Amino acid sequence: MGLNIKPLSDRVLIEPAAAETKTASGIYIPETAKEKPQRGKVVAVGKGTKDHDMTVKEGDMVLYGKYAGTELKLEGKDYLIMREDDILAIV
Repeated sequence: MGLNIKPLSDRVLIEPAAAETKTASGIYIPETAKEKPQRGKVVAVGKGTKDHDMTVKEGDMVLYGKYAGTELKLEGKDYLIMREDDILAIV
C-alpha cells in the first residue's frame, strides 16, 4: 500500500469497512441512518512496547468498539488510529 504513515508504539491504523447500504430484507438505508462500521482492515501496525508485543498484523480483519480510535483522513480515504487494546477480535 502506498501510505506513508507508521503508527508509533502499540497503535494500529485501520481502514473501516464500508457501511451497509441495504438491509437483509432489501430495504435501502439512507446516509443519515447508516451505523458507523465496527469492522475494518489493519493497514499499518506499530512496533509495540517493551511490555506489549503486537498481536495483529497488516491485512487482518478486526472488530473494534463503536467509539474506539481517532478518525483521520489520508489521501482522500477515512482511517482510524487506535491502540491495539481497543481491538476486540481478529475475524
